[in-house]
Amino acid sequence: MFHVKNMSQADFDFAVNITDQMGWGLAKQDFQFMLELEPDGSFVLLEDSERIGIATTVSFGKVGWFGNLVVKQSKRNRGAGSLLVEYATEYLTAKHVETIGLYAYMERIPFYKRLGFECNSEFIVLKGKSFSSEIKNSVKKSAKRNLQRIITFDGLCFGASRKKLLEPILLDPDNLCYEYVENDEIWGYAAAKVYGALAELGPLIFKRDRAEGAVELLKGILSQLNGLEISMFLPKEETQILSTLKRHGFRETFEVETMFYGLPIERNCIYMAESLERG
Repeated sequence: MFHVKNMSQADFDFAVNITDQMGWGLAKQDFQFMLELEPDGSFVLLEDSERIGIATTVSFGKVGWFGNLVVKQSKRNRGAGSLLVEYATEYLTAKHVETIGLYAYMERIPFYKRLGFECNSEFIVLKGKSFSSEIKNSVKKSAKRNLQRIITFDGLCFGASRKKLLEPILLDPDNLCYEYVENDEIWGYAAAKVYGALAELGPLIFKRDRAEGAVELLKGILSQLNGLEISMFLPKEETQILSTLKRHGFRETFEVETMFYGLPIERNCIYMAESLERG
């Protein structure tokens, strides 16, 4: 019989092992971070006493995000994945979340549709190396004193405050954050999380209809990443940003679909994801 329990540190080895089978490259620290963000929002699925799957979630007020979902290959097609999604959805709605988002692999779209999620937009996962570029005067390294300004600006685009996610990312001395500022007004910001020789760029938020400014911001932060291997997640519709990245050697690795349970987030901005796990 299937049943679900909250994930604890004792489950991290299992979580890493099962996600390794999917090639996701997650570490114990990733699951520790998820529990710090949302202590009761990550779950382990068991059949009797055997751990067979996991799911992770995070809530940001009225917006929630559904992250990792994986079930052992030998246990699939028996309702295990559906049970995890339904359990996670009930958890988020009990916290008064009105909209739940996720990034679905293209082949998993029918599965999530059956559970009430609707397609919204296609995102492309890109990988490449940083490159040198002149940093424009409007692109500035963000100071700690500007943290609340960034959080407020981000919330206008995301649809809810992501303070609990952004604070640890932006205050980590290993990470980078740059802003695009004109006349002391913020037009956009970009963050990069650095993990040794790797970096994950995102979020990047920029006011709509200023794609050239978003490109300059992106080039500015990339030029500071010193040859690291970088991944990022951006909408397929952002053609100007995509063409710039491809000219500098970035390659598409796969696509995902943003899906929402409840009303979709209406973003009047240029938006690159923080991660596939947390939106």
